[in-house]
Formats: sequence, C-alpha cells, structure tokens
Amino acid sequence: ASSLTTYFLYSSKMSGVETAFHKFAVYGDTSASGNEMTGKNFSKMCKECGVMDGKAVTSTDVDIVFNKVKTKGARTITFAEFQQAMKELCTKRFKGKSPEEALQAVYGLIEGKEPGSAGTTKATKVGGVERLTDTSKYTGSHKERFDESGKGKGLAGRQDLTDNSGYVGAYKGAGTYDKTH
Repeated sequence: ASSLTTYFLYSSKMSGVETAFHKFAVYGDTSASGNEMTGKNFSKMCKECGVMDGKAVTSTDVDIVFNKVKTKGARTITFAEFQQAMKELCTKRFKGKSPEEALQAVYGLIEGKEPGSAGTTKATKVGGVERLTDTSKYTGSHKERFDESGKGKGLAGRQDLTDNSGYVGAYKGAGTYDKTH
C-alpha cells in the first residue's frame, strides 16, 4: 500500500477515535468543548473501551499515564496528549505486539465507542458511588436487597438472613436433636 493509503486508513481510524474522544470528553459535563478530557472521563473511556482490563492495565496505570501526559497544572488532556497516553498504555495492554500494532489494537477498541449509560434509570452518581449502586455486580444475599432500579429494599430484602433456630445454616441435623434423646 502506498503511504497515502496508509495515511488515509490511519486518518479515518483516527477520526473514529477522535469522535470517541470528543464523546467521552463532554460526558457528564455539558459545558465541555470536547477538546479536552478530564482524568475521570479518561478513566471511564479506558474502562468502557476495554483499554483498562484490570490485569495488564489497571486504573492506577491509567491515572499515572494521565498525569504523565497532561500539561503541568492542567486538569485535562488534549487529543494529542490523549494519543500520547494511548502510546504508553497500548504496549502494556497488548504485550508482545510492536508499538504500532499495539496502538492500532487500542484504537480499534476505542473507535466509534461512546459513553455507555447502563439501563434507562439513572441513579445519581456522585464520586465513587457507581460501583456501590451497581446491583449487577452483587452476588448472593446482597442482590436481594435491591430492586431492579438499584433502590434499596431496606429490611425487606434482609428478612431471610436471620434464622434463630440456633443451628448453622444448612446444618443437616437441624430439628433432629429431640427425637434421638
């Protein structure tokens, strides 16, 4: 392929990435121009696009890279700085690939993505509450404590947790004590 074709492929891919960048940059901030992205949204983007997988790339890595590429004193990064950040993260995320391949792969994850808003009911998200109120991550008896929209059921959801028979739950001999003596 001629260098022009490569450039064209690269630039069309970049426009998909740039579009995604803008969408995540304005997420949750209507006054944002979309040209700069906050650390919170950068982290959200990395998480939702699968750049941050929790193994090769953790939220700590993402924060470190964000702070490394941003201008001193700035609270946001530009698209150029974002590309720099992706260069740093891609080799971690795709170990064993060449930096170019890794970068293409990371951009492949990001291209055309937009911030997901899970479900239609939006719980108010302040600070780090989203993980706590995301009932899809709950297991066992805890998930009974919330209805589908993530509202707590209060005591109602906890009723079945108390069993005052004095036996350990699922104890085979429960209720047989008196019969044998």
